[in-house]
Order: sequence, then C-alpha cells, then structure tokens
Amino acid sequence: MVLCKLASSAAIHRGLSLPTARTLSPTARSCASSPTPRPRRSALYLPASNARHLEKARGLAADVLLLDCEDAVAPESKPLARAQAAAALADRRFGAKEVVVRVNSLSSAWGKADALAVAPHADAVLLPKVEAPEQVARLAALLARACAGVRDAPPRVWCMIETPLGVCRAESLAAMAAVDCLVAGTSDLAAELRCDGAWDERAALLPSLSLIVLGARAHGKAVLDGVHLDIRDQSGFVRSCKQGRAMGFDGKTLISPATIADANAAFSPSEAEVAHARRVVAAFAQAAEAGAALAVLDGRLVEELHVREARRLLALAHAVQAAG
Repeated sequence: MVLCKLASSAAIHRGLSLPTARTLSPTARSCASSPTPRPRRSALYLPASNARHLEKARGLAADVLLLDCEDAVAPESKPLARAQAAAALADRRFGAKEVVVRVNSLSSAWGKADALAVAPHADAVLLPKVEAPEQVARLAALLARACAGVRDAPPRVWCMIETPLGVCRAESLAAMAAVDCLVAGTSDLAAELRCDGAWDERAALLPSLSLIVLGARAHGKAVLDGVHLDIRDQSGFVRSCKQGRAMGFDGKTLISPATIADANAAFSPSEAEVAHARRVVAAFAQAAEAGAALAVLDGRLVEELHVREARRLLALAHAVQAAG
C-alpha cells in the first residue's frame, strides 16, 4: 500500500517542498505514455542469396528479419540476392514480421539498384557504414522516388554505425527524420579501432557502444547491439545480451537462428519487472488522486519519469505477448 502522506512528511522532515499535481505541466500531470514500442529484441541477418534460408525465415521467432544483400553475399551473387529479397517482400512471405533489407553501399556498383528494388515492400532499409547525413538523405530520396504512387510512405532508414566517424556522428544521424534505428556494427568497428572486440566483456568497445545508444536516445530512436561472432559460446552470448540491455539497447543483431530464444528472453521484460511497473503506475495514480506529485513505493520516491518508463515497459510487454 502506498501512502502519499509519507512522501510529504519525508519531504518536510528534510526541509523540502514537494510539488503538487497543480504545479506540474499538463504533460507531467497526465504522465502520457509514449507510442506502443515495437519489439526488436532479436534481429536475424539472413543472406538474401540463400533461397532456403529465406523460405525458413517465416517460422522463426525473431522480431526482425534482416535480409542481407551486403556482407553475407559474394559479389557474383549480389544480383541474385537483390532479386530474391525483392520477390520475398512482394510475396509477403514473412507475415507480420518486421523485414529490413541491408543494401550495399550507395557508392558501390549494387547499392542504388538494391534500394530501388526493395523499396516498394520493405519496412526499412539498412544502410552500411553510415558516416554522414548526406548518405541518409541520398538513400531517402531514392526510396521516395521508388515508392511514388506505389505506397503511402517510403521505408524507414536504418543506419549501420560501424566506423569511428560513424560513432562520432551517431547523434546527427539519429536526428534525421528519415531514420528510425541505429545498428551497431561491432565487427567492423573493432577492426577499424584496431582493438579486440571480445576482450574482457567487450571493454574496448563500450565507449563506442555507449555513444551509439546516447545518439539514438537523444532523438527517441531505436538502437540495436552488434552481433556475437562465436555461435558456440552460448553463455558468452547471453552475457552480451544482458550487457547490451543494461546499456540501453532495444535488442541484438544475430547471425544464427539458434540464438533467437536467448536474445528474446534477455530483452523481454521479466515477470518481476512487469509486476513492479504496475505497482509504480498504481502508486503514482494514487498520489495524483490525493493531490501529490510524488509517491513512495517500498521506501523509494516515485516521480513522473519513473511512471513514463514503467508505462513503456508495460507497453513493450504487451507488444511482446501480442506478437506471440
């Protein structure tokens, strides 16, 4: 049971002045919840040149399917990957899953054709090695051109952040209206930093990963952690997922279907978290009814910012459950 008077008496004891509901802005008074988050706990890369993998993908439990026309595809197979990705999208083969296509760089021989081919049906297009807003603007223009008269709005843009310059400019990239998500490319980033990305729980990469999260969150965008390369190292993978969630990532990119379940578990709200979030929302509602702007729950102050996060977590839990 929450006693709002406890918050007031505690504040008086400390010589503090507690705000009342009337002193808060309309936004704070309502604790309006943010739009329902889309689960992106697991994002599985699939080589678009492999028809068998594409066929099996619909039955997988990954939240996001990343059809890869870039790193996972040999140069001679690039046209095939593009054609198969476009056909799979047009056939609506993946049901309600979020489907993103990683295209080749627009400066390559394949990137422009990739973007034009998949734009009519992809949920988003993932651009590799993004370092400047101009790259995003060019892709967004291509997508808009390809979708004119075909769909109401073009696919969203996702940005691979996998170079030192990309990390330094993560915030300016996330600020762009066309961008929905930043994706950490830890393998390429470690190579360019000349560091051991796996050493000591990714210690050498943590500053860069934090900057990517910071840039995304500064503009309310989603952000996904990089891949774990050793698919035999389940315990290491689980630790990496837990670390990523603790850092603020929404989910993790994957290279093996065998890791989907662990990623989904790590980035899903637990039963205990959901129960606590409900108590936080109830505590604050009771405080508001009593005219107070703060509440006390289990000896801790509950403020509007805690309620926003609790509601976000509850919305995510509901979306996860609805997705099955």
